[in-house]
Amino acid sequence: MPSFLSHPALTDCRRLFLRNYEVLINIGVHDFEKKAEQRVLINVDLFIPLELSTPKGDLLDEVVDYDFIRSTISKRTEAGHIHLQETLCDDVAAAMLLHPKVHAVRVSTEKPDVYPDCESVGVEVFRVKAV
Repeated sequence: MPSFLSHPALTDCRRLFLRNYEVLINIGVHDFEKKAEQRVLINVDLFIPLELSTPKGDLLDEVVDYDFIRSTISKRTEAGHIHLQETLCDDVAAAMLLHPKVHAVRVSTEKPDVYPDCESVGVEVFRVKAV
């Protein structure tokens, strides 16, 4: 089990996640990477306090909508060329934490087509909102 799940700030939180969201984006520092889009897989875990994410009326507006995650990622990836996966992770994490219900976030990105001898190369970041 990933160590971030045992973080004390995540007690009494619900985890909402998006797995292997595939985007084609302009990312990379090398000249050849600046000429074409690359496939990137993005994973996000949002941690939301149970008191802010337990629906009483079974209504969508009582929880954080998955569309928030996807649209936030889309806004960032459509904003122009990104040099580093670290920058992409940090930007997505910061944008997720702007949601008033989100208490913590984990974001990872993977470039699966970089090397023929491995599945992917990637970066992960975990952030807890300052209280």
